[in-house]
Amino acid sequence: CGGSDTLESPDSGGQSTGGAVTPIEGGRLVYGLTLAPTGIDPHVDASSELGIPLTSVYDTLVYQDVDGSFVPGLAERWDIAQDGRTYTFYLRRDVKFHDDTRFDAEAVKFNLDRIANPEMRSRKARGMLGPYSHTEVVDDFTVKVYFDEPYAPILDSLSQVFLGIASPTAVQQWGAEYQLHQVGTGPFIFEEYVPNDHLTLVRNPDYDWAPSVYMHNGPAYLDEIQFRFYVDPAVRALALESGEADVMGETPPRDAARLEENSEFSVYRVAIPGQPLQFFLNTDNPPTNDPRVRQALLYATDREEIVDTIFQSYSDAAYGPLSAATLGYSDLVETLYPYDPARAATLLDEAGWIDSDGDGIRENGGKPLTLHGYLMSWGYLPEVGQLLQAQLREIGIDFQTELVAFPAAVEAAGQGLHHLAPMTFSGSDPSLLGTTYLSSNAEGGFNWSKIRDAEIDRLLTEGLAQLDPTARLNLYGAAQTRIMDLSLVLPIREYVNLNAASASVRGLRYSRQGWFPWLYDTYLDE
Repeated sequence: CGGSDTLESPDSGGQSTGGAVTPIEGGRLVYGLTLAPTGIDPHVDASSELGIPLTSVYDTLVYQDVDGSFVPGLAERWDIAQDGRTYTFYLRRDVKFHDDTRFDAEAVKFNLDRIANPEMRSRKARGMLGPYSHTEVVDDFTVKVYFDEPYAPILDSLSQVFLGIASPTAVQQWGAEYQLHQVGTGPFIFEEYVPNDHLTLVRNPDYDWAPSVYMHNGPAYLDEIQFRFYVDPAVRALALESGEADVMGETPPRDAARLEENSEFSVYRVAIPGQPLQFFLNTDNPPTNDPRVRQALLYATDREEIVDTIFQSYSDAAYGPLSAATLGYSDLVETLYPYDPARAATLLDEAGWIDSDGDGIRENGGKPLTLHGYLMSWGYLPEVGQLLQAQLREIGIDFQTELVAFPAAVEAAGQGLHHLAPMTFSGSDPSLLGTTYLSSNAEGGFNWSKIRDAEIDRLLTEGLAQLDPTARLNLYGAAQTRIMDLSLVLPIREYVNLNAASASVRGLRYSRQGWFPWLYDTYLDE
């Protein structure tokens, strides 16, 4: 069950500062979304944006607290078999879906089998189940979930909205139209979704099974939450200042700095675990196939200048393949490649790249040192690319960039046409490294550095199966060091979900994943 019926006031960073207050019930909250997804069924689609509203619609078998610990959700407790291949979940007996369907073991089996069904073509949830085999219903409120091999990240996966438990009745009733009529067991009921316009949730009056990550028991405080889409960054702060919206995601840093000076608003800086904003360095494509050239790129990049100039210091510089907010992050990477343009120049000299004609660009064998990168429009990548271009030119590298749509960028990087390819991935478990560094993902996957390294493969594969927490984190720590020793990636900045809200919004907190607000405890103090 949840905690007390009083909440603490958040500071501008969204953390509790003390001073218990009595929450006010009722009212409608307008929450600004920044992306209009093409689909929002969490079992099928992959956008983080869908999780912002749907975290309030679905409960999960387990919950992950902000400290990374796993606590009971729809499952009161669980046992793990000694071989790590079977998880037994003992379920709550007092839960019902929004359509009055009983939550039970059959519902769990239905959901996991739905996700695993190849016909669903799940873009994210299926991968999060790993080597899932099948689910056995032991009795009405006990299930055994079987895996073909040990899979340590499964509790992390089961705590996320992508594996939220949906009403089997509603799924069967609506079929292909289910995304427009979603039914969970959470504190809010899915009322209406008009694509590209709004999504409306209303309070679930029967909610009485809050997990301990929340701050109170019983129904939510808000009567209604309406999510609206603000795709253009330029209008987000204006919507807040005019009172059109109460909370706004991904606020531009310059606007956040202005809002933070106004007592009528609060700014929530929420670190996103996973992989930082980064450029993968193609080890197959000359000249970045030369490790000295890749190392020179790392030494020549002034990360601090980038985060200060573009992100107004709302982001921290990144130094490795995992973000600092991620489980298992190794701070050893922070010492490996300090900003040192002189060292970068020496490495390029050693690699045979010399500016022999004095035009400011190095050559080798008559060929200029020109690198190519494909940039997307999100994440301030055009601005990052421009500043990085200037920094690299200081040591004689001509970095040529091309702004393309996301599908074209993915295709180009998959084919290895790039020297530098930017990307970021969110996720709270370090197993995310497998997506971008396993040899099996070098062809057709997101291994855009095109590395095929037996040691990295061993460390990441063993990490997936290792159930001992200490031994597991040691494996991922070694993997991070190996990745940076091979200079496979150029980290730029820690990704931050920079949210702004009216000061009347109280009790707003975000999950361990960083993107997803816990709106159950939120209320309006007006």
